[in-house]
Amino acid sequence: MTTNLNTLSANLSKALSGKVVSLEERLGELTLVVNASDMLSVFTRLRDDANLRFEELIDVCGIDYSTYGSELCEDGKYLPDAPREGARFAAVYHLLSVSRNARLRVRVFVEDDGMPVLNSVAEIWSSANWYEREAFDLYGIIFIGHPDLRRLLTDYGFVGNPFRKDFPLSGHVEMRYDSAQKRVIYEPVTIEPREITPRSMREQNYGRS
Repeated sequence: MTTNLNTLSANLSKALSGKVVSLEERLGELTLVVNASDMLSVFTRLRDDANLRFEELIDVCGIDYSTYGSELCEDGKYLPDAPREGARFAAVYHLLSVSRNARLRVRVFVEDDGMPVLNSVAEIWSSANWYEREAFDLYGIIFIGHPDLRRLLTDYGFVGNPFRKDFPLSGHVEMRYDSAQKRVIYEPVTIEPREITPRSMREQNYGRS
């Protein structure tokens, strides 16, 4: 496996000369980081290069790094070990080369935290369609060029992006069917906040004598 990863790493460095932000091996897998401005040309090369041939996109997921490296305290708030530097949002793409029996993880950071925008890769791999819709729905990442970018898992009237770290666990509104009005209505959340993190995680010495 090490030899295969070394060969893949060398092929990636050669094919993507000048466009590799970082290329790291960890836990038997390679993670490639590229700039958002280069992502379409990079992904096209990853698919078409004879030494790479990543024919399949098997997953796309969004990530919110705003509390990365932080510690969750008893009051439910995060205390960072050190202020995090760098972009808040990223999309991670998991690629598979069937012909070469290889896998690759590609991470692309969003340049603007306030308006997270990336290019869609749906024209490169059609399987990106629903994956990008999910990342749009849950993280608010906008994929330019997507053929049908709309919410996938939440309701069309849903407010916010529930996988962002600053989204409240109870949400902003709750939905129910009103028999008098004979329609679904939205109301402010009436659920009282409660501690859901187990004590074994909240208290460092819990259960130790």
